[in-house]
Amino acid sequence: MMPAPEILVVDDNPADVTLIRESLAGTFYQSSVHSVSDAATAMDYLKREGKYKTTVRPDLVILDLKLSTPDGHSFLAKLKSEVDLRPIPVVVFSSSKSAADITRSYELGANSYVSKPADLKRFFSAVRAIEEFWFGYASLPPKETHERSRYSHSAD
Repeated sequence: MMPAPEILVVDDNPADVTLIRESLAGTFYQSSVHSVSDAATAMDYLKREGKYKTTVRPDLVILDLKLSTPDGHSFLAKLKSEVDLRPIPVVVFSSSKSAADITRSYELGANSYVSKPADLKRFFSAVRAIEEFWFGYASLPPKETHERSRYSHSAD
């Protein structure tokens, strides 16, 4: 049996994080959802630094653009500049429907951009569709054992 997919949600709105968790509760994939509220903590999580040195690399990052400093675009640029983190797919899940935000996200390496629906039913549907696509249809890069150990040792 395959382990549950690991999702890291980077969003500073606790209500949206709760809705994402509720959306994925009891789904076929049984995704394990972890969340952080700012870009600096997200980088610590992904690099397994500090209190996150024993975390498992997520299979997917769901990123809100409207973070406090640095913003989501800055975080996305930093994440995609890290060779070891670059393969992790990033779905931008933002309330912004701005063409500039969408274009910039793709320029920085986002794997997809989904606008957060204001309607609760559509919000749940969008989150479940993200999960279904990434874990039901997309082929993800394998998690390599040496990658985990490299971060574990660098945080010591």
